[in-house]
Amino acid sequence: MSRTALCLLILTCLCLAVLWLAPELGVVSSLLLKCASGLFGLATLVALLAGRRIKFDPQLR
Repeated sequence: MSRTALCLLILTCLCLAVLWLAPELGVVSSLLLKCASGLFGLATLVALLAGRRIKFDPQLR
């Protein structure tokens, strides 16, 4: 897992933890946290896919 993917995963977990631990948040704050966790989650998936390197060995052994 790349550093970028790990940082984005931590940000996603932090957003979800704040959303879960503070149920008395207002509608706007709750919506912003939900959107942020969705975006960070999607960015985590993109970073995981981009971090995979396909290694090609040109010499057939």
